[in-house]
Amino acid sequence: MPEQLSFGFFERIPYTVSQLMAHIRTTVERDPELTDVWVEGEVSNFRQVASGHCYFTLKDAGAELRCVMWRDRVRLLRALPANGDSVLAHGKISVYEQRGDLQLYVDVLEPVGVGWLYQEYERLKARLEAEGLFAPERKKPLPRFPRRIGIVTSPDAAALRDILNILSRRYPLAEVILAPTLVQGEDAPPQIVAAIRALNARDDVDVILLARGGGSLEELWAFNDERVARAVAASRIPIVCGVGHETDFSLADFAADRRAPTPSAAAEIATPDRTELHRQVQTLRVRLAAAMEAELDRRRARLQVQIRALHHLSPVARLLQARQRLDELIVRADRALGRMVSLRRERLAGLVGRLEGVSPLATLERGYAIVRRAADGRVVSSVGDVAAGDLLRVQVRDGEFGAVVEKDADECRF
Repeated sequence: MPEQLSFGFFERIPYTVSQLMAHIRTTVERDPELTDVWVEGEVSNFRQVASGHCYFTLKDAGAELRCVMWRDRVRLLRALPANGDSVLAHGKISVYEQRGDLQLYVDVLEPVGVGWLYQEYERLKARLEAEGLFAPERKKPLPRFPRRIGIVTSPDAAALRDILNILSRRYPLAEVILAPTLVQGEDAPPQIVAAIRALNARDDVDVILLARGGGSLEELWAFNDERVARAVAASRIPIVCGVGHETDFSLADFAADRRAPTPSAAAEIATPDRTELHRQVQTLRVRLAAAMEAELDRRRARLQVQIRALHHLSPVARLLQARQRLDELIVRADRALGRMVSLRRERLAGLVGRLEGVSPLATLERGYAIVRRAADGRVVSSVGDVAAGDLLRVQVRDGEFGAVVEKDADECRF
């Protein structure tokens, strides 16, 4: 029981939180209508933990109820329910005091059909798909090396931090432009559409990441809005949609150019990995060096072939041969000339001998003289050739001297 406190004019009896929750739980569990109850609703946020227990939410258009199903009861199910399934759950209502949650402890779970929210999702998906909004040929390729990345998400979301961490680690060259928007609630769809259009109005955005973390079907419903799906499909900039977890599929996923299972995966899909780029650059560098070396070897071999061909066709070889031939001809000419000179000398010597045999000089050697008239140089061969007073030139063996003719021929003197 709570401890009684006095405050002068009146008295108050406060509960501790634990006491109050225990009192509420006891009150609820004593109500016979709440200890044997059937509840119909749509399954949401279904998860089975490692222990085998299942936790999920039952909801309709107006309210939600947390549910727990213990492992021994789960084993009796033919199949586990999926999010969106409409089920009948039997059990008792109690309170989980640690969190103050009112919960249905389920012992029987029967399928009823697909819930109304999931039915709306399927209906809208079928209509948009029939229009060709999700057609593969509409998908735009992603840029290989984006310079600027637009992000459409809540600035306070953990998804944004995850994306920025991935981008800074994976591809820090890209510039990030955030188009902030709500990602849950009735006001979210028009804001998401406006954010996508704002990025499309720029001419410097290469790719858009549309992102939100995990949640229930109703929490992700903004991305199943027809306006959002059409805005994604109409974007001229390629969009990577990373909404929810791997098992969550929204209409925005189908309309996007690429679907990512998570926001972090969207950042990875939209960008190259700098580690892989570095590896590729190193590989290309090695291949380029090998290709250059092979090309140089090929050109060296071709050059050697051309050099040999040039040597074979070069005029230098012919010039060297011609020079050698010229040297041989010069030697032969020298020899021929020498022989010819010798022959000419011998012939000349013969002629000289013959001339000497008939030369008047030989006669002079024997004591004779040659007399010429000084006036005209005629040889005096007769006394009638001269007259008194004529000047004469007398040539003897070792020179000549002058003479004058006196009187007649019988009395000439020199």
